[in-house]
Amino acid sequence: MEPLTPPAADSLIEFPCDYPIKVMGRKTSEFRSAMLYVLTQHTGLQDIPVTERHSRDGTYISLTCTVPVTDRVQLDTIYKSLHATGLVLFAL
Repeated sequence: MEPLTPPAADSLIEFPCDYPIKVMGRKTSEFRSAMLYVLTQHTGLQDIPVTERHSRDGTYISLTCTVPVTDRVQLDTIYKSLHATGLVLFAL
């Protein structure tokens, strides 16, 4: 039996899709609005579903936002724009 090999593709993600983006940063008054602004600019959505979690001591916040993504280029551009705000410590 031959080993399974992944399909020849640049990505394991099938586009277009709804993609969950998780961003983490310090809990500031501007973090949530800045992240949603960037996502709105790249997706055109006005109402982005968001799940918010705070660190135990309240210093950090993580947002999981599910947005429609058309291709890998758009997804990479979104991540670069989120990091460019200077507020993101980590993004998945």
